Amino acid sequence: MADCIFCKIVQKQIPTEFLYEDDNLVAFRDINPQAPVHFLIVPKKHIANLLELKGEDFPFLSGVLKAIGELTHKLGIHEAGFRVVVNTGDNGGQTVPHLHFHVLGGRFMGWPPG
Repeated sequence: MADCIFCKIVQKQIPTEFLYEDDNLVAFRDINPQAPVHFLIVPKKHIANLLELKGEDFPFLSGVLKAIGELTHKLGIHEAGFRVVVNTGDNGGQTVPHLHFHVLGGRFMGWPPG
């Protein structure tokens, strides 16, 4: 999608340091962090939100879990804990219409979240 900021990041049109990359996804730090550690995991394929996932996209989901495991260890938040958030739609707080997973850690996460 030509005007999607995450598509531009994936295509390296917007310079961003990737924390992780594989065939299906990239991970990078959030530009407006809500915790000491806050990164995003984004599919390389444009998928608008969770509800748009198709059967052929499921390898992306297993890649998300692998990336979360590796990055939470690398960034030192695996022992104390972290939160994974996927906002979907306007009421869910989704501001970029490209599926992305927020991983937040490095501080206590209150409940309810917002």
